[in-house]
Amino acid sequence: MFDIVMSRMHEVMIVIYAISILLYFIDFQHQNQKANQSAFWLLAIVWVLQTIFLFMYVFRTGRFPVLTLFEGLYFYAWLLITLSLVINKILRVDFTVFFTNIIGFIIMAIHTFAPVQMSSAAVSERLISELLFIHITMAILSYAAFSFSFVFSLLYLLQYKLLKKKKWSHRLWRLNDLSKLEKMSYVLNVIGVPMLLLSLILGLQWAFIKLPVFHWYDSKIIGSFVLLVIYSVILYLHERKNMFGKSLAQWNITAFLVVLINFFLISRLSAFHFWYS
Repeated sequence: MFDIVMSRMHEVMIVIYAISILLYFIDFQHQNQKANQSAFWLLAIVWVLQTIFLFMYVFRTGRFPVLTLFEGLYFYAWLLITLSLVINKILRVDFTVFFTNIIGFIIMAIHTFAPVQMSSAAVSERLISELLFIHITMAILSYAAFSFSFVFSLLYLLQYKLLKKKKWSHRLWRLNDLSKLEKMSYVLNVIGVPMLLLSLILGLQWAFIKLPVFHWYDSKIIGSFVLLVIYSVILYLHERKNMFGKSLAQWNITAFLVVLINFFLISRLSAFHFWYS
């Protein structure tokens, strides 16, 4: 019973932690104070849940949880979150907070879904299955964000073409102005990139646990990291004002073609992504 309660608490923490990181990334890109505040309070909820777990564990075992590798990982993740909250509130170093939480999320994922820490084989197997579910859900959500970004880029190019040719038809008025279309495309990429990154972290964790032989050079893994790099470069160039407008839309459409190739073609070449067992 204790293992089941703890596993549910950890799953809730992982989901809340992922949302917090997503909001921190939005703040990191846009200096959005509301996103920063929301991310801070979500992270505070994770910290409270972690602290409750620490006290429960100490009460149950009668000792501080640092004597084993997995206990140490959890305490390490708790320290990272604690320091992240302090830095966010006092120093306001957003770059440090975001990447510290990426490390903390990795540590939390390793601790939460590692089967050796669970006394029950049934609970362990259920956790692994739920790890896979969260990984797939995050990947699909990131692909959905990239898909909507692609649509806004297409609408941008259509609007750009109509304006350039001075075709003042009813279609022109049904489309948003160019700046809004570009902004929506960019914002969706900002959402998709951290979601894809977190999905890759959880997917690698699942692969290490579940697969008897794991190869880093699997086509799906390489394709997913290439996709992450492409969209990250697009965000970087847009932030540096080196890519905007028509060129940004064209690159965004090209990147989405890589999404389609990665999803439909490369998955079939993968040793384990075509079917999940």
